[in-house]
Amino acid sequence: MNTMTYKGYLGSVSYSDKDKVFYGKIEGINGLVNFEGESVKELTAAFHEAVDDYLAYCEDEGIAPDKSYTGVLNVRLTPSIHRQIAMLALQAGLSINAYIKDALEEKVEASVAV
Repeated sequence: MNTMTYKGYLGSVSYSDKDKVFYGKIEGINGLVNFEGESVKELTAAFHEAVDDYLAYCEDEGIAPDKSYTGVLNVRLTPSIHRQIAMLALQAGLSINAYIKDALEEKVEASVAV
């Protein structure tokens, strides 16, 4: 999936060959906000405008703009990977949950640092 960012918000981007238009939506928010444009320049401007309008609307209405997450995540693994993680967690003196949490935090921090 192609994405763009503005003011910390992520926009998904697709193209409709039938309509000859780029389109997308703002991801990770408490609502559905779409944008579109016939060129990358138009799409970018429409995305920026959509984010700005959404943030203004949320401020006016007293609504939290960001989608809330519970912090609970169900991850499906192969039995082999599950076993390997269990052994690695045991060696590290951690629960499987703590081991996976640490591994994900390291991966996310490395991605953000780039």
